[in-house]
Amino acid sequence: MFGFLKKDPLKQLKKEYAELTEQAMHLQRNGDIEAYSNVMSQAESVYKQIQELEA
Repeated sequence: MFGFLKKDPLKQLKKEYAELTEQAMHLQRNGDIEAYSNVMSQAESVYKQIQELEA
């Protein structure tokens, strides 16, 4: 009955992925490649979760 009040997990994951990739871009531009690779690995795991939910 109140399904419209539930948050969409796919939307939340897409937002988190966008934030992580933006953060990684800034790290890469500032020359912090190690932190960039850590953030990108997190973003990849979030992307895999997105793909699983869309399938």
